[in-house]
Amino acid sequence: MSHTQMMKGIIDGCLLAIIDGKECYGYEMAERLGEYGFDAVSEGTIYPLLMRMQREGLVTSVRRASTAGPQRKYYSLTKEGKQALVEFSLRWQQLEKSVNAVLKKEME
Repeated sequence: MSHTQMMKGIIDGCLLAIIDGKECYGYEMAERLGEYGFDAVSEGTIYPLLMRMQREGLVTSVRRASTAGPQRKYYSLTKEGKQALVEFSLRWQQLEKSVNAVLKKEME
């Protein structure tokens, strides 16, 4: 798995968590990711991921009027999206545990 593929999987999981927190739109997600230190993740990166997640049935979207310009597409999680978030969280916890164990042991 390449670094880019690994990052996409991580960004997918983070987007699911952000959307689970509250219905939101792409630019808002990019800003939130930036607040968490994912500075290189732009809207241009996020929208293809959201379209794929929608095709996979993990998110749904609805267009709503915006106070600042054109309508925005707001995303929310489906039941399948909530399950995918739980599965991502469990996989991440195991991966984090394993990496930390290696680093601790090998860097002694």
